[in-house]
Amino acid sequence: MKNITKYIAISLTTACVLSCNPDLDRPNPNQPTVEVFWNNATDAEQGVNSIYSTFARGGFSRWMPMMFVLRSDEGYSGSPWSDLANAMGEFIQPDYNFEPVVDVWRDNYIGIFRANQVLDNVPEIDMDEELKARLLGEAQFLRGYFYYNLALLWGNVPLMLETSSPTDLPPTSQLPQVWEQIETDLLAAVAGLPVQHASSDDLGRATQGAARALLAKAYMQQRKYDQAEPHLQWLVNGEGAGVYDLTPGYRDNFLIHTENNIESVFEWQFAVNPTEVTDNDVDTPNHNYGTSISQFLAPPGIGWADGESRTWHIDEFLSEQTEDGERDPRLAVSLLYPFTDERGPDFTMIYGQTFTQRYGNSNQNRAWFRKFLNDHWKDEEGYRSPNNYRFIRYADVLLMYAETLNELGRTAEAYAHVDRVRQRVGLAPLSDVRPGLGQPQFLEQLKHERLVELLGEGHRWADLLRWGDLNDQLESRDPGFRNFEVGRHELLPIPQRDLDINPNLQQNPRW
Repeated sequence: MKNITKYIAISLTTACVLSCNPDLDRPNPNQPTVEVFWNNATDAEQGVNSIYSTFARGGFSRWMPMMFVLRSDEGYSGSPWSDLANAMGEFIQPDYNFEPVVDVWRDNYIGIFRANQVLDNVPEIDMDEELKARLLGEAQFLRGYFYYNLALLWGNVPLMLETSSPTDLPPTSQLPQVWEQIETDLLAAVAGLPVQHASSDDLGRATQGAARALLAKAYMQQRKYDQAEPHLQWLVNGEGAGVYDLTPGYRDNFLIHTENNIESVFEWQFAVNPTEVTDNDVDTPNHNYGTSISQFLAPPGIGWADGESRTWHIDEFLSEQTEDGERDPRLAVSLLYPFTDERGPDFTMIYGQTFTQRYGNSNQNRAWFRKFLNDHWKDEEGYRSPNNYRFIRYADVLLMYAETLNELGRTAEAYAHVDRVRQRVGLAPLSDVRPGLGQPQFLEQLKHERLVELLGEGHRWADLLRWGDLNDQLESRDPGFRNFEVGRHELLPIPQRDLDINPNLQQNPRW
């Protein structure tokens, strides 16, 4: 579905401009209106495409993945932009209008606004009913996903479920209400979305499997494991088992030439605009086909290195060898550091040069997240990477199912799903090396399995939150957590500019 990113984002407004002078209340004759746009199936499909195009906005294509990774104990920011370093990894944000954080808030609500337009207008269009149901299912999935992000980052947020106008002043909804709406949207998406799309032109669009996986995530965050189980069962042992599987090669999940593979449950689509001749940060027409995540995460001299990995988890990868006596291959896929090649800095390649050639004796204790970089096909980075962001992989689903079964007291059944993930990279089955674990011990093992399988992919924050592990005790492996205050830093502050214009909003606790 790379071509979805090529549609111009359609952001229609039904609001009029308020003014004391009625002579100024004149509609722009060149501006699209509801009456002239939402008329046929093409309009409906383009409206849905505009929702997907939200992923190319800076809040998504740059900042949100960094926030989820760097605010966890996986990473941090050593950026010379001190406000960025403080907000991303030190839990210090005196400016509640700090632009990168506000961009994430704003762009999730832009996506919600676009989804609401589809959900308000497409039902009235005379068109093929099967296509209509699918498009509405996509809109409901995407709205649920946007609220999922807001629930994890801000918690108590306004629920806007109809096309909004500039005069709307929605009240704050408490987190349980937000989760309830996410469930409602995703259940509707499950009912409306196909198991697979018939046309290759629709590759990358949301499917029933994506909706079930995200719904299971939402249930798990609320510890509703009994409600998550049937959706995960559908993916692992039911109809979805014939659609998804693990790729033979772990690194295939992060390369531009193996996108949308059998392990992909949902990924954001990025592309190179063939008409662009630059790869800088200057805004141009159709600029945002790609993502700048790689530019901000790449090592110094290649990118900005505004986000980098902690090194404590290297030992997690090295804690056991494969059945052939080799190092866990996920380490070299996950991180660039002096020993990405286990022979050392003279052999580790950093974008066409050895680590030693590029850095000499410096940077010996640093590591950078590799999965969404482009070092596998070029020796530089830029602001318009075509490398898709894999949001949900089937390996994640298998580990989610194992956690759910364990929480439901079915630990013996959970082993098989962890075994599949381990055996893909050559590790011995957990059922052989640690059989008969009790429920608490299995969860501790699963925390390790999720770390080494999903490092740097943006799931760690939700995992720590769900497990009740977000606290200042993480300081021993991430110094940024010395500033973490329980009851405050689980959530971000609502942007002050929104509070200033909307008296019905309430700030999050202790901000």
